[in-house]
Amino acid sequence: MELVLCLAVVLVGALGAAALIRAQAGARRRTELGDARAEAQRWYERLGGQLMNLHGEEPAVRQALSDAGERYNAAGSQLEQARTPHQFTLARETALEGLAYIRAARTALGIDPGPEVPALAAARGVGQLTKEREVDVQGQTFRAGPQPGRETPYYYPGGRYQGRPVPAGWYSTPWWKTALGAGAGVLGGILIADALFSPAFADPGYGYDEGYQEGFGDGVDQGADGGDQGGDQGGDFGGGDQGGDFGGGDYAGGDFGGGDFGGGDFGGGDFGGGDF
Repeated sequence: MELVLCLAVVLVGALGAAALIRAQAGARRRTELGDARAEAQRWYERLGGQLMNLHGEEPAVRQALSDAGERYNAAGSQLEQARTPHQFTLARETALEGLAYIRAARTALGIDPGPEVPALAAARGVGQLTKEREVDVQGQTFRAGPQPGRETPYYYPGGRYQGRPVPAGWYSTPWWKTALGAGAGVLGGILIADALFSPAFADPGYGYDEGYQEGFGDGVDQGADGGDQGGDQGGDFGGGDQGGDFGGGDYAGGDFGGGDFGGGDFGGGDFGGGDF
């Protein structure tokens, strides 16, 4: 009898402890959910307030405000559907992307861009344009630079296109959105990215930050090593060229492996607002 009573006490204690653990875990989840919701809502409201107070007729201003408006609508939709902290984090990222366009619009208006906003997850490591660029790809001219202008009215806060890092800056056309629609296809978009940013097609170190340069540099070093090894084994056609091109230069460290990207589920630039 005493044994049964002891077992009953132990069982009741175990059930009570389990219930307490579940209650504490539930409280933590509710706190995390509430914090994520409040954080996303804060940036969303800030974006809306900025949109209401900015106006301009210059093409660069109008385009940046249009992109910011798209992100505002997308973030609002995400907030309505969000049920988990992760989903609220996605909405926050979209709102932050919209604020990046707001800062671009203010820059194009010639006024202070305003306070800094947290870095976009998708833009980490891709850098910013520091010099003007002009290249011809498939019969079309593409321009890019660090400042807005009549020939570069499209701002991009930084991200990736088909694995290629695309630095933040101003572009003559939103080729990352229109490559497929214009009939250029994925290959055309990759050629544009290579021509604008890759030292294989342009000037080494032209217009990226240290993150991209280091990533490409690592790839070049790896590619050189692969090329030397391949050359020793197979000559010019047996392994050298393949080792150089595929071992690390274009694919392993340069275009695909370079930089430091943590965007995963978020997607910055036009990845996050709905374009990608």
